[in-house]
Amino acid sequence: MYELEEIDAVGVIGAGTMGGGIAQVAATAGYEVVVRDVETELLEEGLERIDSSLDRLAERDSLEEDPSAIRDRIVTTTDFEDLADADLVVEAVVEDLEVKREVFSDLDDVVESDVPMATNTSTLSITSIASATDRPAAVVGLHFMNPVPIMEGVEVVRGERTDPELLDLAHAFAEDLGKTTWESEDKPGFVTNRILMPWLNEGIRAYDEGVASKEDIDAGMRLGTNVPMGPLELADQIGLDVVLAASETLREELGDRYTPAYLLKRKVEAGDLGRKSGRGFYEYE
Repeated sequence: MYELEEIDAVGVIGAGTMGGGIAQVAATAGYEVVVRDVETELLEEGLERIDSSLDRLAERDSLEEDPSAIRDRIVTTTDFEDLADADLVVEAVVEDLEVKREVFSDLDDVVESDVPMATNTSTLSITSIASATDRPAAVVGLHFMNPVPIMEGVEVVRGERTDPELLDLAHAFAEDLGKTTWESEDKPGFVTNRILMPWLNEGIRAYDEGVASKEDIDAGMRLGTNVPMGPLELADQIGLDVVLAASETLREELGDRYTPAYLLKRKVEAGDLGRKSGRGFYEYE
């Protein structure tokens, strides 16, 4: 029923960091991409991020074609109806269950009945999101990692009613984008965030309690466990608001061991969100 060869046009809902990154890697792989968001300004900001990312990759000789050729395969719109010709749609809006459910409910009225629909949620229930549609078997989780153009992995998540053939397509599509996949059942946090969020929060608590400087905490984890980034620098990369929201969602589902660190809350309240705001645990230009 689902064949990778039948996918030429990809719809992406959301032009933020994740949506823009997904659009970029899809266009880089040769797909025609339509990015939809609610405001023209958000779309323009998303395209600026894509242009900057493509330019950086070109400087490193990491692209097989000119950035302008890739960019030309991406069009933007504020009109939901412009997704009607998409062969596959990936949702990457704010990590809010009701917002995502509304998006998938609207998709029922726009895309063809046989079009696969994926959500990039990092913690929310695929099954609950899919229940907002008339075709939950056509919904799968495609959890890309941030930053999408750089990170190799994609987590494929099986909802309660996800068609097994759609799972195969999800793996094949992500691999066609140059990614490596793994699969998770629809459990809170899936594989990555279930394990990652406590690690990030414990690093933040260690810093808040004076165990070591932020630099030494990050160095200790990089050098002592062979991870590429320590917890504080990784939290800044992900976005402290995203880490807080994910931790709070997991606490509701799995209990107090996922309670967000107090310093994390304080940082978010102050607007220090990490790289995207220019300040988090570190400062950025």
